[in-house]
Amino acid sequence: MASRTTHPVLGTRALNRATLARQLLLERAPLSAHDAVAHLLGLQAQNVKPPYFQLHARLAGFRPAELAGLMESREVVRMVTMRSTIHTHTADDALTLRPLVQPARDREVAYFRKGLVGVDLERLADRARALVDGAPRTMGEIREDLLQEWPDADPQSLSVAARCLLPLVQVTPRGVWGRSGQVRLTTVENWLGTTSPVRAQPVDDVVLRYLAAFGPASVKDMQTWAGLTRLREAFERLRPGLAVFRDENGVELFDLPDAPRPDAGTPAPPRFLPEFDNLLLSHADRTRVVPPEIKGRTWTGNQAHCTLLVDGFLAGLWKLEGRELTVELFSSVPARVRDLIVDEGERMVGEMAGGTEGTNGTEGPAVVVRFGAIPR
Repeated sequence: MASRTTHPVLGTRALNRATLARQLLLERAPLSAHDAVAHLLGLQAQNVKPPYFQLHARLAGFRPAELAGLMESREVVRMVTMRSTIHTHTADDALTLRPLVQPARDREVAYFRKGLVGVDLERLADRARALVDGAPRTMGEIREDLLQEWPDADPQSLSVAARCLLPLVQVTPRGVWGRSGQVRLTTVENWLGTTSPVRAQPVDDVVLRYLAAFGPASVKDMQTWAGLTRLREAFERLRPGLAVFRDENGVELFDLPDAPRPDAGTPAPPRFLPEFDNLLLSHADRTRVVPPEIKGRTWTGNQAHCTLLVDGFLAGLWKLEGRELTVELFSSVPARVRDLIVDEGERMVGEMAGGTEGTNGTEGPAVVVRFGAIPR
């Protein structure tokens, strides 16, 4: 193994620019929504709209109807995967990433074991699968059915067990832009009509995909993204074919040899990101995007705010109401940067608010961008 002194050091700005390049945030990419979702290994999606805004910030010519169409054709789906959170995945990734993170879901069930005394988990999974494959069900309906067999169990623990033991997807119209729908669930196999045995993506392949989308990164970074442990063995197997660096704190970082690592001085345009964007959630050390002095500013209680990048780093929050965009900056910026923020904000609202109204981006009322405290 090479000594640590032989590994080049990547400063914070160099890491920032490399990550932005992988995340398609230095310049909008000419990719389809499907290919972007695959490249990014999914889009965090606790709420319906964030995946659409994530793609708008990254793709040239993106309109909400494109992702909505993929949802309706079942080429992408919404389901619990990394970090026990809802993600929008391609159909292929939904089938193969969920088995990869199943050990973490099993640990989650174990955390609720006190509420599952006397519950046969294999029987629970079989009963819940039969119920949701018969027809998509709400979590309340699943819980009530399970309580018929285990009336003394804790209702929340039964819900957690069903959600963790089964690969449940949220069926449409939930997740479709411009439509509304209650969360109803069925298994991913049933929704996608597959009868073939589902196998996890090889962990080594996922490491390489993670580095392509989030690198350069440490073992702990990927473990944070995936919600998994014990990934070092995979990195060590891959080490001979990887580029190895260190950050300014001496942490070892791995990367694909030919992946883009732009100069630290590469311009980074303002970008409006929604709440729960994986850019801010997929590294153990987030200082490559989040300056230490503003750590925690993107949350109020348990509410996550939409975020603004300026010069590649978290620099403010935003909130959209109709066609009025409020931007709250954490510190002052030059007038020319404010102009760039306004231009990007007007573009986002003009293109995305049009999609909300069903006009697919056609002109509407004037967009208003104002600077001030966002409404809490």
